[in-house]
Amino acid sequence: MPWYTEEQIEEVRAANDIVGVIGSYVKLKRSGGSYTGLCPFHNEKTPSFSVNPARQIYKCFGCGAGGSVITFVMEYENYTFPEALETLAERAGITLKADETDRQHKEQESIRMKLLEINRKAGSFYYAVLKSAQGKTGYSYLKSRGLSDETIRHFGLGYAGQGSMNLYRFLKHEGYSDDILKETGLFKIDERGAYDKFFNRVIFPIMDANSRVIGFGGRVMGDAKPKYLNSPETKLFDKSRNLFGLNYAKLGKNKNMVLCEGYMDVIALHQAGFTNAVASLGTALTIQQAGMIKRYTDEVLLTYDSDQAGQKAALRAIPILRQSGINARIIHMEPYKDPDEFIKGAGADGFRDRMDNAENSFFFETGIARKEYDVSDPEQNTKFYHAIAKILLGFEDKVQRENYLEAAAAKYSLRRDDLKSLVVRYGTSMAGNTGAAIIQRNARAKNKKEDQGINYSYKLLLSLIIERPGLYKQIKDIVHAGDYFGEPYSEVARMLYRQLDAGEVVPARIINHFSEADVQNTVADMFQTGFAAELGDGELEKALNELVVRIKEYSIDKRTRELTDMNELKSLIQEKKALQTPAKLHIYLKDG
Repeated sequence: MPWYTEEQIEEVRAANDIVGVIGSYVKLKRSGGSYTGLCPFHNEKTPSFSVNPARQIYKCFGCGAGGSVITFVMEYENYTFPEALETLAERAGITLKADETDRQHKEQESIRMKLLEINRKAGSFYYAVLKSAQGKTGYSYLKSRGLSDETIRHFGLGYAGQGSMNLYRFLKHEGYSDDILKETGLFKIDERGAYDKFFNRVIFPIMDANSRVIGFGGRVMGDAKPKYLNSPETKLFDKSRNLFGLNYAKLGKNKNMVLCEGYMDVIALHQAGFTNAVASLGTALTIQQAGMIKRYTDEVLLTYDSDQAGQKAALRAIPILRQSGINARIIHMEPYKDPDEFIKGAGADGFRDRMDNAENSFFFETGIARKEYDVSDPEQNTKFYHAIAKILLGFEDKVQRENYLEAAAAKYSLRRDDLKSLVVRYGTSMAGNTGAAIIQRNARAKNKKEDQGINYSYKLLLSLIIERPGLYKQIKDIVHAGDYFGEPYSEVARMLYRQLDAGEVVPARIINHFSEADVQNTVADMFQTGFAAELGDGELEKALNELVVRIKEYSIDKRTRELTDMNELKSLIQEKKALQTPAKLHIYLKDG
């Protein structure tokens, strides 16, 4: 794949006005200093898609999609970064020449492209085996599950035969070294030899949103364990950031997505005409997966298994979807176990009827809670009140929370004022009432793990610096570019600090530094949060200072854990002590 310099990328971006390019795809209407229109990436009736000509970026406040003019072409046309860049270069009459200087980046990108190439060939190999005499076991299984030849071909399903080195021998014959084959996750290679990870399994290729094979899932033929086996995480495959079937589901522009538990559920639904079905990859739904779904729709229909484990999975998924701004409804499968079984038993019309009558997720949650308590008993009824109050806390929007509070009080004959008092009490005890505490509570709700929480803090602080560049002079003396850890935040901080030192901020240039569309969306989100406008100056100043202290403390603690030099340790201890003297470090909003 060609690699272009940042100067070339910036030349192409600057030559393609974002309003003109997007306006050729989407009908835009001027609104103040921006342009608005209906988002092309998800189904909507009220415009939430905004194009900012001053910053040369776009943002959809409905699905979260955002980025530069290059990002837009990548997403809309399903192009890679170089393909989008070359298209825009041709549009502007610019001749591009691939750069040969960035060796390290080129090497990493070369490895990624080679892994994609190997995965594509592995997928073709598995499919060929399935269609051969050696694949009779796998083929018979898929046919017994009701899959047509067209569906098998559409999803690229395959079979890993009985031998333990079949794929390895094939790829070695294709000229690949053990070093690169190790990176695929398809083999176990050690001093004893090389062995295929998958054998005697039906194979499900896992594709990213751009239909590139990034991993595989395998269902064993027989009673061996585990029943399902996925590729390990590699340079291409991160199961928490991908969804099976999304590459097809995103194309339909449906008003919602159907979220399933397994491969066969997705495939059966697609074959029955429900091409908006996706599944998480052998793990509970993650906040990253919910964010991917949000780019295409704001409603999800959950079709988890009807057993107790499926109910628990749904209860875990609902808050994650809610935090991502996605309304969830529950499709009840009874008397069937899962969508695959349902389609076979009741057909597509029956499933469509269940979709139309899917249950509101809030009443699904409260209904589960209601079954746990005997409300005729005063103590049990009190516990039920508390359970409802905790569920209501999941709604960050005050109006939405009030509406659901009223609905819950009416449905379960609860005293509205008592229920509201409980909600307020829980909310106050969890996070307090200041603007800074609200920010911290939202960060905890969105990101339970420490690293995810600090990423949210990075995003808020960087967005504040972007919105109010005058604050930078104060902030940079406390939180340095090196105090941000993990991508893309550390790189965004480095580039933003450098731009501010030079006296200019060009958001699109920072966005275009990254070649993956989902990362560009994350970076673009920092430039369009509207965070500062949500709070008064007093609350904002308090929130700002708490963010600065939190990020600095995290940086000091992280560096302390990793260093071995005692002199440097003393320096870090002094830095931490300084944080305990707020007057010396306080950042004043009036200077911003």
